[in-house]
Amino acid sequence: MKRLVVDVRPGEYAVARLAADAPLPPGLLDLPGLVSVTRTPDELSVVCPAANAPDVETAQVGWRLLTVRGPLEFTLTGIMAALSGELAAAGVSLFAMSTYDTDHLLVKGADLRRAVLALRAAGHEVPEPEEN
Repeated sequence: MKRLVVDVRPGEYAVARLAADAPLPPGLLDLPGLVSVTRTPDELSVVCPAANAPDVETAQVGWRLLTVRGPLEFTLTGIMAALSGELAAAGVSLFAMSTYDTDHLLVKGADLRRAVLALRAAGHEVPEPEEN
């Protein structure tokens, strides 16, 4: 696996589950930072800054965002597998997402330091976060 640069993004994120037929929360796509919305036949999943999380019972806050510097070519393989494997070996659970340009991992804030150390130990560059 080639050496990757993984940035720790500032702020706390939330992951929320809404009903499959729920409307998109107003203004959600106008927020700064990462916002991800995925609708399936069974649910509407939202990832966004925690301060703007939908007010639903099935929301988890306290996530921190790790972003692989991109853009990454579609021909690259094994990036998410390598990163998730390195974090799993360190006992860090994650929520993974990919965009057109790159890959993103959410880890619980309590696990952030352990995640950073595991990625560095695997040879990846993880600059010191601006905010802990």
